Amino acid sequence: MASIWQQVLALDAKYNAYRTPNNPQFRTLYIRRRSQLLREKAKSAEYDPAVRKDYLHLRAKILADRYGSPAFSDQGSIKSRSYSFGTRSIGKANMDSLDPRSAVDGRKYHRRQASIGSLKHIIEGPMKRIYDSIEVVPTKEAEASRAMAGGKSISENYAFAGMHHIFDQHTDAVTSVKFANDDKSRVACSSMDGTLSICQVIPPPATVICMLKGHKAGVADFVWSLSSDLILSVSYDGTARLWNVAAGSCMRVLEDDMGGELLSCLFHPLNNNMFVTGNNKATVHVMNMSTGKGYKGGSSKVLGQVLSLAFDPTGRILWAGDDKGSIHSFTVDVTTGRLVKTRRTTICEGQPVTCISSRIWISREARDPSVLVNCSINSLCLFRICTEDGGLQLKRTFHIKQKSYNIKSAFCPLMSFRQGACVISGSEDMCVYFFDITKEKKACVNKLLGHSAPVLDVSFNCDESLLASCDAQGMVIIWKREGKQGVL
Repeated sequence: MASIWQQVLALDAKYNAYRTPNNPQFRTLYIRRRSQLLREKAKSAEYDPAVRKDYLHLRAKILADRYGSPAFSDQGSIKSRSYSFGTRSIGKANMDSLDPRSAVDGRKYHRRQASIGSLKHIIEGPMKRIYDSIEVVPTKEAEASRAMAGGKSISENYAFAGMHHIFDQHTDAVTSVKFANDDKSRVACSSMDGTLSICQVIPPPATVICMLKGHKAGVADFVWSLSSDLILSVSYDGTARLWNVAAGSCMRVLEDDMGGELLSCLFHPLNNNMFVTGNNKATVHVMNMSTGKGYKGGSSKVLGQVLSLAFDPTGRILWAGDDKGSIHSFTVDVTTGRLVKTRRTTICEGQPVTCISSRIWISREARDPSVLVNCSINSLCLFRICTEDGGLQLKRTFHIKQKSYNIKSAFCPLMSFRQGACVISGSEDMCVYFFDITKEKKACVNKLLGHSAPVLDVSFNCDESLLASCDAQGMVIIWKREGKQGVL
């Protein structure tokens, strides 16, 4: 029943940003101490598993009562819309002029409520009553909340321009950059030079805390653990490595069972003892961190090299993007690690899908489960999650430059009371783009210039006060918000 404690920690992490907003050091200390205590309790055999589940439900109810239901919104879609939807080709060689409405193919989709029973493992008991009561729609009260928040527009809120710091510790392309979870000061980078670096950006002066060395080839991808005390990285040398962040040392080396190059990795959002890797042999593996072995039934073939992975916040749905232009949907059993392939959505034949990220709520006013996708078609694509098993329907596209590089994008982490919602993406034209996904026209609300090579990845810190971007020449820029920071 150790997975129950993993779910408790995930629940606490979701609400951590709301604890003592003026004391981030306490929040970091709090979540680390919670992680330590929960790991210790997980080893104890004196607790009844039923009691542990009851504790999880009660803890969720207390946090929802204290901080409000919107904070828990990313835990899952409550009354999701479902459509009859099958495998569909989204585009041809060029999607620059694609009309998102064409993805509907003239069909009429009928709305129906999803069975609450399909999420029974999350919302049974007291949580079911909480979820049944949540129905967030635009109201006059929401407009009042926006006024209280300062009344700033999306463009004003994301007016990043000044450079806080520039890092150049890597000698080759920086493939990925990510701030630690619920942390506005630490950022990590992975590079084709075979190393990772961990940097401290607040307080100034910004410094490189340590370099993680051990991979024999370029590092393709990495991810922070939920409590940000561990980093998992994968490399073209065919190994996955688990790093202790505090010690700056490698704890475990895992080799790909098929002898392939590892291209992508991801922790399960509710159980960090479970992680997923994708390799160049067109295989997705679900692995156990403690044993270093794969789960029975936890491997599945796709069409091409697995370049990108994403979970929905519940950890029940997994998406994998390949270099053949397809996104494959799976359902995942968090207890057994078993994968079941459910859907395949073709974005564009032969064009690599280089990044996938999911968001259950676009804003506090609009529940619209969505997936953001980078594909080498000079467009950033936004999809609606339209079925319970991960089926996707194209919603709209945004123009960026991407044909040759593995460009990545991200949803902005905070949900604001302001109208609109923002996503960010790198681009091969050496710019960082901000898009308001709710605007039909002139969706680009900001563009940052400063890189001298294609921008490969972007990442906000937890309070959106800083933005990190990295490029194909190894430079990492930390951007700061212009003027006085508003309240989100």
